[in-house]
Amino acid sequence: MSKRLRQVVFGVVSLAVAVVLVAAGIPALAGAGWDGILEQFNHLTGWELVMLGAIWLVSLYAYTFVLTASLPGLTHAQALTLNGVGSAVSNVLPFGGALGVAVTFTLARSWGHRAQAIAVSALTTGIWNVLARLSLPTFGLAALLIGGDLPDARLTFAAAVAFVACAVIVAATVAVLARESIAARLGRLIDRMVRPLPARFRPAPGWAEQGLRNLRTGTVDRVRSKWGQLTLGMVGHLGMQGVLFVACLLVTGGYPGLSKTIAAFAVSRVLTTVVVTPGGVGISETGTLALLIALGAPAAPSAAGVLLFALFAFTAEIPVGVLGWGVWTVMRRWRREPPPQEPASDGHGLTAAGHSGG
Repeated sequence: MSKRLRQVVFGVVSLAVAVVLVAAGIPALAGAGWDGILEQFNHLTGWELVMLGAIWLVSLYAYTFVLTASLPGLTHAQALTLNGVGSAVSNVLPFGGALGVAVTFTLARSWGHRAQAIAVSALTTGIWNVLARLSLPTFGLAALLIGGDLPDARLTFAAAVAFVACAVIVAATVAVLARESIAARLGRLIDRMVRPLPARFRPAPGWAEQGLRNLRTGTVDRVRSKWGQLTLGMVGHLGMQGVLFVACLLVTGGYPGLSKTIAAFAVSRVLTTVVVTPGGVGISETGTLALLIALGAPAAPSAAGVLLFALFAFTAEIPVGVLGWGVWTVMRRWRREPPPQEPASDGHGLTAAGHSGG
């Protein structure tokens, strides 16, 4: 089977998994048919939908501060377009982040940015997205502990394990960015860990060490000068998404309390990083609903709330991305040629999409 055919087959299977998870998984978890779940939407008013849409738009605008920090000279209007188009691509295709990077490169180059600057932007925003999403379980677990809302020892243990794993990953990433010596040591450790793998699956010697060195070298200057704006932009973006999640559960009657809602939102954002399906769709919704129900939330109203949130955070980004692509195509006055002479590539490839994702 050729590589292209494998990609097509995987794409079809991935979409099928997403459809099955949503179509069958949501009703199974809710213990109700689709009629019972969709009935929860009958109580929505036009003003409530307008309010939800406004919150969502503010969350999108907040993310433009992340992009403008990572790519100097980018305007907020261009950042909205870049994020919309990149998110649409990622939400439609499995492993769409790679194609999202190509789209990001095309748009940013048309606005006169150097290839190396775009690469640094993609790396920086990718790192900040992962760090932010993996940090959320810390707040979710803290909210549950403070509220006394962990119902049994098994869930407490699972939450503690997830917290420790996320904390280790976040701490390791921060350490790699802070010190080159730490990046080298961690890289050598990973190289030793993968050495026993069969030759077919084993990376080249020194793969991890060189990769982490490149990662740090490619982003350290931008992180040092713009970490404040990057962080505030991510806090604003995810914070407004959290407000949207709360509002969706409130209007559908599935709101279980603040601490439980914070924990469920944290899980939903982490699960969007599972790119087996486009944008993690299906995996995020079923996992979030399962946690809400485990924490005592009403099943059918919670299912409706989770789906309503996905409608904004995932589905609505697709037409917005199409609109953004259309605007970019028409707005010729945005275009300008990049500088003719660019520094030679130093091997820091485009490895992370610069969009917010679901």
